[in-house]
Amino acid sequence: MLDKTIPYAGLYMCRKAGTPLATSCELPEGYRFALFSDGDEESWAAIETSVLEFDSVFSALLHFKGKFMPYADELRRRCLFIEDAQGEKVATATAWWSDVEGRSCPWLHWVAADPRYQGLGLGKAIVSRVTQLMLEIEGDVDFYLHTQTWSYKAISIYMKNGFQPAADKRLYKDKRDNCRKALKILRKAGKF
Repeated sequence: MLDKTIPYAGLYMCRKAGTPLATSCELPEGYRFALFSDGDEESWAAIETSVLEFDSVFSALLHFKGKFMPYADELRRRCLFIEDAQGEKVATATAWWSDVEGRSCPWLHWVAADPRYQGLGLGKAIVSRVTQLMLEIEGDVDFYLHTQTWSYKAISIYMKNGFQPAADKRLYKDKRDNCRKALKILRKAGKF
């Protein structure tokens, strides 16, 4: 869950081509990975809303439908969930892409685990698996993610999977998103 008790700053991270894969994290017994299928947008929206990324499931659904649904075929191979033994989707991450200076680059997007299921290693497992998925789809190239100081627990997981803070000025189009500022906040809060 986001920790909004510390100041916000955006942080971009990059996993450079050639970075060795971290040891794969196994899922706890009773959990399994599942790729997106039609209708899963509601589960995605519920998970992302549960971690306070959106104010409502409706807002999350609007975002999902605008950003991802135009690429339904890609969703089916890039949007990953973790399901519990009853088939409820409880975590998600997406191996997507974004534009950087007119060039399409691979990005890890929207990593989240429902707070009721946090502390079980699901975040570690889904980041590890979606990193493998990204390599399978895109090949061994640089890929990126955007996070924020409020997600300092996730930053540790990303770093274990080869991502490092990126100060690349092409990524920081907005002065609020500043690598140095984010790292300073995390250090001052004792989170990094």
